[in-house]
Amino acid sequence: MTEVQHVTGNHTAGDADADVIVVGAGPGGSSAAYHMARHGLRVLLLEKSQFPREKVCGDGLTPRAVKQLVKMGINTDDGWLRNRGLRVIGGGVRLELDWPELASFPDYGLTRTRLDFDHLLAKRAAEAGAQLRTGCTVTGPLLDRTGRVAGVTTEQGSFTAPLVVAADGVSGRFPLGLGLAKRADRPIGVAVRRYYRSPQRHDDDYLESWLELRSKEDRSKLLPGYGWIFGMGDGRVNVGLGVLNSSVAFGKTNYRQLLVDWLGSTPPDWGLNDEANADGPILGAALPMGFNRVPHYTRGTMLVGDSGGMVNPFNGEGIAYAMESGELAAEIAVQALARPAGPARERALHAYNGELRARYGGYYRLGGIFVKLIGNPHVMRIATKHGMPHPTLMRFVLKLLANLTDPRGGDAMDRIINAMTKVVPAV
Repeated sequence: MTEVQHVTGNHTAGDADADVIVVGAGPGGSSAAYHMARHGLRVLLLEKSQFPREKVCGDGLTPRAVKQLVKMGINTDDGWLRNRGLRVIGGGVRLELDWPELASFPDYGLTRTRLDFDHLLAKRAAEAGAQLRTGCTVTGPLLDRTGRVAGVTTEQGSFTAPLVVAADGVSGRFPLGLGLAKRADRPIGVAVRRYYRSPQRHDDDYLESWLELRSKEDRSKLLPGYGWIFGMGDGRVNVGLGVLNSSVAFGKTNYRQLLVDWLGSTPPDWGLNDEANADGPILGAALPMGFNRVPHYTRGTMLVGDSGGMVNPFNGEGIAYAMESGELAAEIAVQALARPAGPARERALHAYNGELRARYGGYYRLGGIFVKLIGNPHVMRIATKHGMPHPTLMRFVLKLLANLTDPRGGDAMDRIINAMTKVVPAV
């Protein structure tokens, strides 16, 4: 249960425990903490778990996420498996699409387990100067007499700061404590994944996406959702599937059994239909998409990543947007906290809402339309049948779904996608 407490006594910026408290040391929280600390802010980064820790994820990183890792000075050579692009399977077609060559993003993706990925980012934040405290569960916001957030309460006590960044993931317990509930009119998905030992598939050069899922028992019947097989480079693959709330199967399906049914149809030499090759249980998580919790700044609190519903509706990618929003939050926080407390600071902080809408609002609106369309099996079947055989069209689709374009210049595909996102009203 999220607790809301109020500050007692008189607290000033000078005796606060930090300039910024970041709740959650996932990719968004660690990114925000790193960039803030690097610019001289006193940052307290609080994480409820102990590292290393498990996290349900596909473990695949597109060039958007790679760019953020490079910005944080992460070495992407050791312990990572690089991929050249995306392999798409559907409509009887198997198509390999390389990541586009752009000025704005690298031309490779990565995979790495979240077991140590998050730990790596949190350590980077600590190296930049953030104070990292693990095993520290935040129980709710600490409010001043005006109702503005003045810090956080934890199981170990309270901490004060003039600004709090909520990066506590899809549960969003901290924003919920401020009355910021999820919006029902925004897309959401559910995904399940499992690791399998697969010597044949573990070092794949491509991330693999399945647009059509079929069971071994009835190959003529399409299963709901989409699937993935991502090689981890360590003898294992991350295999999973997702179902969107635009599908009639959403909330009415045993997703774990669905995964087993699909894997039963894969070639035996991959090892994915043999329980003996499974490495751990099937785990699931929600995918909060398209800004399903707003506003992203209010009353001394900024939301980043899943806490603010920033998963890309087109492809379910969350890590890149968590890290990008963390960096943006840091840029705005640094400028805002350089101003005296009061209206001038609040104007700077409220700019976070507008900047997020400008960057992603139109694109996420398009993503919401896309989610509704592919939730119709008939539409999905037609799109797969007639789109997959055309590589040029699919390269356009890859750029759109992965949000990989050059904002200025670029080719004709870039200009069309960028124009679409500007014309569509922002969410």
